[in-house]
Amino acid sequence: MAVTISAVLLLLILAVIFVRSGGLKMSHAVVCLLLGFFLAGTSMAPTISSGLVATADIVSSIRP
Repeated sequence: MAVTISAVLLLLILAVIFVRSGGLKMSHAVVCLLLGFFLAGTSMAPTISSGLVATADIVSSIRP
């Protein structure tokens, strides 16, 4: 759950930065939001979630 909240916050911050800098138009942000919303309701959602968790585990195990 913590990974999901962190990923959502990171993506939200990036989207706000892109919209403010003019690199992402508001209509594009809305389309991306709707895509994520509808993708979460599909059968691919558990696969995407487990992929994000596995990636987070790999990144957290890296020691600089």
